[in-house]
Amino acid sequence: MGKIIKEKFCCKRVDYRIAGIVLRPNKNNLPIAILSHGFLANSKMMSQYMRLFAELGYAAFSFDFVGGCIKGKSDGKLTDMSVLTEVEDLKAVIEFAKSQTYVNPENICLMGCSQGGVVSALCAAELKEQIEKLILFYTAFCIPDDAKSGKMIMFNFNPDNIPDIIKCKIPCVKISKKYPEAVIDMDIWEEISGYKGNVLIVHGTRDKIVKPSYAEKAKIEYDVSGANCKLVMIEGGGHFFRGKYDKTAMRILHEFCNHKS
Repeated sequence: MGKIIKEKFCCKRVDYRIAGIVLRPNKNNLPIAILSHGFLANSKMMSQYMRLFAELGYAAFSFDFVGGCIKGKSDGKLTDMSVLTEVEDLKAVIEFAKSQTYVNPENICLMGCSQGGVVSALCAAELKEQIEKLILFYTAFCIPDDAKSGKMIMFNFNPDNIPDIIKCKIPCVKISKKYPEAVIDMDIWEEISGYKGNVLIVHGTRDKIVKPSYAEKAKIEYDVSGANCKLVMIEGGGHFFRGKYDKTAMRILHEFCNHKS
Protein backbone atom coordinates (compact mmCIF):
# COMPACT_ATOMS: atom_id res chain seq x y z
CA MET A 1 0.00 0.00 0.00
CA GLY A 2 2.89 2.37 0.70
CA LYS A 3 2.94 5.36 2.99
CA ILE A 4 -0.23 6.39 4.81
CA ILE A 5 -0.74 10.14 5.05
CA LYS A 6 -2.21 11.58 8.25
CA GLU A 7 -3.71 15.06 8.14
CA LYS A 8 -5.83 17.20 10.42
CA PHE A 9 -8.93 18.85 8.98
CA CYS A 10 -11.69 21.15 10.08
CA CYS A 11 -15.02 22.17 8.62
CA LYS A 12 -18.10 23.96 9.87
CA ARG A 13 -21.70 23.24 10.69
CA VAL A 14 -23.38 26.66 10.94
CA ASP A 15 -21.08 28.50 13.41
CA TYR A 16 -19.60 25.38 14.99
CA ARG A 17 -16.10 24.22 14.09
CA ILE A 18 -15.75 20.46 13.56
CA ALA A 19 -12.23 19.06 13.98
CA GLY A 20 -11.00 15.74 12.69
CA ILE A 21 -8.28 13.62 11.11
CA VAL A 22 -7.97 11.88 7.76
CA LEU A 23 -5.78 8.85 7.04
CA ARG A 24 -5.21 7.96 3.41
CA PRO A 25 -2.80 6.44 0.94
CA ASN A 26 -1.00 8.87 -1.36
CA LYS A 27 -3.29 8.21 -4.30
CA ASN A 28 -6.28 9.74 -6.05
CA ASN A 29 -9.87 8.62 -6.69
CA LEU A 30 -10.04 7.09 -3.21
CA PRO A 31 -13.30 5.79 -1.79
CA ILE A 32 -14.41 7.68 1.33
CA ALA A 33 -14.95 6.20 4.79
CA ILE A 34 -16.38 8.46 7.48
CA LEU A 35 -16.30 7.15 11.03
CA SER A 36 -18.56 8.37 13.84
CA HIS A 37 -17.75 7.81 17.52
CA GLY A 38 -20.20 7.12 20.32
CA PHE A 39 -21.64 9.16 23.19
CA LEU A 40 -18.90 10.90 25.26
CA ALA A 41 -16.21 9.17 23.16
CA ASN A 42 -13.99 10.93 20.60
CA SER A 43 -12.33 10.37 17.26
CA LYS A 44 -9.28 8.70 18.83
CA MET A 45 -11.44 5.72 19.74
CA MET A 46 -11.90 5.06 16.02
CA SER A 47 -8.18 5.00 15.24
CA GLN A 48 -7.77 1.25 14.64
CA TYR A 49 -10.72 1.24 12.25
CA MET A 50 -9.36 4.30 10.44
CA ARG A 51 -6.02 2.56 9.95
CA LEU A 52 -7.74 -0.50 8.49
CA PHE A 53 -9.75 1.62 6.06
CA ALA A 54 -6.62 3.48 4.96
CA GLU A 55 -4.76 0.19 4.42
CA LEU A 56 -7.67 -0.97 2.27
CA GLY A 57 -7.27 2.10 0.07
CA TYR A 58 -9.86 4.46 1.58
CA ALA A 59 -9.57 8.06 2.63
CA ALA A 60 -10.72 7.57 6.23
CA PHE A 61 -12.17 10.58 8.03
CA SER A 62 -12.85 10.62 11.77
CA PHE A 63 -13.97 13.65 13.77
CA ASP A 64 -15.23 14.88 17.13
CA PHE A 65 -18.95 15.64 17.23
CA VAL A 66 -19.93 19.16 18.27
CA GLY A 67 -20.46 18.95 22.02
CA GLY A 68 -20.38 15.18 21.80
CA CYS A 69 -17.14 14.48 23.68
CA ILE A 70 -15.68 14.95 27.13
CA LYS A 71 -12.30 15.81 25.61
CA GLY A 72 -13.01 16.70 22.01
CA LYS A 73 -11.39 19.23 19.70
CA SER A 74 -14.59 20.46 18.06
CA ASP A 75 -16.65 23.39 19.29
CA GLY A 76 -19.73 23.12 21.47
CA LYS A 77 -20.85 21.92 24.88
CA LEU A 78 -22.53 18.65 25.79
CA THR A 79 -25.73 20.61 26.34
CA ASP A 80 -25.62 21.66 22.66
CA MET A 81 -25.72 18.04 21.46
CA SER A 82 -28.45 15.65 20.38
CA VAL A 83 -28.64 12.76 17.96
CA LEU A 84 -30.10 15.14 15.38
CA THR A 85 -27.34 17.76 15.77
CA GLU A 86 -24.84 14.95 15.26
CA VAL A 87 -26.61 13.95 12.04
CA GLU A 88 -26.04 17.52 10.84
CA ASP A 89 -22.37 17.32 11.91
CA LEU A 90 -21.94 14.12 9.91
CA LYS A 91 -23.55 15.66 6.84
CA ALA A 92 -21.14 18.60 7.09
CA VAL A 93 -18.16 16.21 7.24
CA ILE A 94 -19.52 14.25 4.27
CA GLU A 95 -19.68 17.44 2.20
CA PHE A 96 -16.15 18.37 3.25
CA ALA A 97 -14.82 14.90 2.38
CA LYS A 98 -16.51 14.96 -1.03
CA SER A 99 -14.78 18.27 -1.82
CA GLN A 100 -11.27 16.86 -1.46
CA THR A 101 -9.34 16.41 -4.70
CA TYR A 102 -8.06 12.92 -3.87
CA VAL A 103 -11.44 11.21 -3.34
CA ASN A 104 -14.16 9.61 -5.40
CA PRO A 105 -17.24 11.47 -4.10
CA GLU A 106 -19.57 8.80 -5.44
CA ASN A 107 -18.14 6.01 -3.26
CA ILE A 108 -18.92 6.72 0.41
CA CYS A 109 -18.96 4.36 3.38
CA LEU A 110 -20.35 5.42 6.76
CA MET A 111 -19.30 3.62 9.92
CA GLY A 112 -20.64 4.36 13.39
CA CYS A 113 -20.24 2.93 16.87
CA SER A 114 -22.99 3.04 19.51
CA GLN A 115 -24.68 6.47 19.23
CA GLY A 116 -22.49 7.15 16.21
CA GLY A 117 -24.14 4.12 14.60
CA VAL A 118 -27.59 5.64 15.11
CA VAL A 119 -26.34 8.90 13.60
CA SER A 120 -24.82 7.07 10.62
CA ALA A 121 -27.99 5.02 10.05
CA LEU A 122 -30.20 8.12 10.12
CA CYS A 123 -27.84 9.97 7.78
CA ALA A 124 -27.69 7.05 5.34
CA ALA A 125 -31.49 6.88 5.28
CA GLU A 126 -31.59 10.55 4.35
CA LEU A 127 -28.83 10.45 1.73
CA LYS A 128 -29.90 7.05 0.32
CA GLU A 129 -28.00 6.16 -2.88
CA GLN A 130 -25.20 8.60 -2.04
CA ILE A 131 -23.98 6.07 0.55
CA GLU A 132 -22.40 2.89 -0.81
CA LYS A 133 -21.93 1.04 2.50
CA LEU A 134 -23.18 1.41 6.07
CA ILE A 135 -21.36 -0.24 8.98
CA LEU A 136 -22.94 -0.35 12.43
CA PHE A 137 -21.00 -1.52 15.50
CA TYR A 138 -22.95 -2.09 18.76
CA THR A 139 -25.40 0.55 17.56
CA ALA A 140 -27.59 2.21 20.20
CA PHE A 141 -30.94 1.76 18.50
CA CYS A 142 -32.32 1.72 22.05
CA ILE A 143 -31.94 5.51 22.44
CA PRO A 144 -35.57 6.43 21.60
CA ASP A 145 -36.89 3.70 23.94
CA ASP A 146 -34.51 4.90 26.66
CA ALA A 147 -35.80 8.45 26.25
CA LYS A 148 -39.39 7.26 26.61
CA SER A 149 -38.47 5.44 29.83
CA GLY A 150 -36.57 8.40 31.30
CA LYS A 151 -33.40 6.33 31.69
CA MET A 152 -30.66 7.20 29.19
CA ILE A 153 -27.34 5.57 30.13
CA MET A 154 -26.36 7.54 33.27
CA PHE A 155 -29.19 10.10 33.10
CA ASN A 156 -32.56 9.69 34.82
CA PHE A 157 -35.51 12.06 34.38
CA ASN A 158 -39.28 12.25 34.21
CA PRO A 159 -40.13 11.82 30.51
CA ASP A 160 -43.42 13.68 31.06
CA ASN A 161 -41.64 16.69 32.56
CA ILE A 162 -38.09 16.84 31.22
CA PRO A 163 -35.93 19.45 32.99
CA ASP A 164 -33.95 21.97 30.98
CA ILE A 165 -30.69 20.49 32.28
CA ILE A 166 -30.24 16.83 33.24
CA LYS A 167 -27.30 15.98 35.52
CA CYS A 168 -25.69 12.70 36.45
CA LYS A 169 -23.28 11.49 39.15
CA ILE A 170 -20.21 12.38 37.08
CA PRO A 171 -19.11 15.96 37.88
CA CYS A 172 -19.55 18.47 35.04
CA VAL A 173 -21.40 15.94 32.85
CA LYS A 174 -24.88 17.17 31.96
CA ILE A 175 -27.15 17.18 28.95
CA SER A 176 -30.00 19.49 27.99
CA LYS A 177 -33.60 18.52 27.41
CA LYS A 178 -32.93 18.73 23.66
CA TYR A 179 -31.12 15.37 23.91
CA PRO A 180 -34.15 13.26 24.93
CA GLU A 181 -36.64 15.51 23.14
CA ALA A 182 -34.92 14.90 19.78
CA VAL A 183 -35.72 11.18 19.91
CA ILE A 184 -38.55 10.62 22.40
CA ASP A 185 -41.20 10.48 19.65
CA MET A 186 -38.94 8.89 17.03
CA ASP A 187 -39.83 5.60 15.36
CA ILE A 188 -36.22 4.58 14.78
CA TRP A 189 -37.16 1.62 12.56
CA GLU A 190 -39.22 3.79 10.26
CA GLU A 191 -36.46 6.39 10.16
CA ILE A 192 -33.67 4.03 9.14
CA SER A 193 -35.72 2.10 6.59
CA GLY A 194 -35.01 4.62 3.84
CA TYR A 195 -31.55 3.14 3.27
CA LYS A 196 -31.53 0.22 0.86
CA GLY A 197 -27.80 -0.25 0.27
CA ASN A 198 -25.17 -2.52 1.79
CA VAL A 199 -25.31 -2.82 5.58
CA LEU A 200 -23.07 -4.59 8.10
CA ILE A 201 -24.29 -4.87 11.70
CA VAL A 202 -21.87 -6.20 14.34
CA HIS A 203 -23.02 -6.66 17.93
CA GLY A 204 -21.86 -8.48 21.04
CA THR A 205 -24.04 -11.16 22.59
CA ARG A 206 -23.24 -9.82 26.08
CA ASP A 207 -23.86 -6.14 25.42
CA LYS A 208 -25.48 -4.83 28.62
CA ILE A 209 -26.00 -1.27 27.35
CA VAL A 210 -27.74 -2.11 24.06
CA LYS A 211 -29.53 -5.45 24.10
CA PRO A 212 -28.61 -7.73 21.18
CA SER A 213 -32.30 -7.83 20.26
CA TYR A 214 -31.95 -4.29 18.86
CA ALA A 215 -29.36 -5.50 16.35
CA GLU A 216 -31.60 -8.41 15.42
CA LYS A 217 -34.56 -6.06 14.95
CA ALA A 218 -32.45 -3.75 12.78
CA LYS A 219 -31.49 -6.71 10.57
CA ILE A 220 -35.18 -7.55 10.10
CA GLU A 221 -36.10 -3.95 9.28
CA TYR A 222 -33.27 -3.55 6.76
CA ASP A 223 -34.23 -6.84 5.09
CA VAL A 224 -37.85 -5.73 4.81
CA SER A 225 -36.82 -2.37 3.34
CA GLY A 226 -34.77 -4.08 0.63
CA ALA A 227 -31.28 -3.42 1.93
CA ASN A 228 -28.47 -5.95 1.54
CA CYS A 229 -27.89 -6.48 5.26
CA LYS A 230 -25.45 -8.77 7.07
CA LEU A 231 -25.68 -9.27 10.85
CA VAL A 232 -22.77 -10.77 12.79
CA MET A 233 -23.12 -11.47 16.51
CA ILE A 234 -19.81 -11.71 18.38
CA GLU A 235 -20.21 -14.39 21.04
CA GLY A 236 -19.24 -12.98 24.43
CA GLY A 237 -18.68 -9.46 23.15
CA GLY A 238 -19.93 -6.52 25.20
CA HIS A 239 -20.57 -2.87 24.43
CA PHE A 240 -17.32 -1.60 22.90
CA PHE A 241 -15.14 -4.37 21.50
CA ARG A 242 -11.89 -5.03 23.34
CA GLY A 243 -9.14 -7.61 23.08
CA LYS A 244 -10.07 -10.74 21.17
CA TYR A 245 -13.54 -9.33 20.46
CA ASP A 246 -12.06 -6.31 18.73
CA LYS A 247 -9.77 -8.57 16.69
CA THR A 248 -12.85 -10.47 15.55
CA ALA A 249 -14.64 -7.23 14.72
CA MET A 250 -11.64 -6.01 12.72
CA ARG A 251 -11.60 -9.23 10.71
CA ILE A 252 -15.33 -8.90 9.97
CA LEU A 253 -14.84 -5.27 8.96
CA HIS A 254 -11.93 -6.17 6.69
CA GLU A 255 -13.93 -8.88 4.91
CA PHE A 256 -16.93 -6.59 4.39
CA CYS A 257 -14.93 -3.62 3.08
CA ASN A 258 -12.60 -5.70 0.94
CA HIS A 259 -15.49 -7.50 -0.78
CA LYS A 260 -16.03 -6.43 -4.38
CA SER A 261 -19.76 -6.34 -5.05
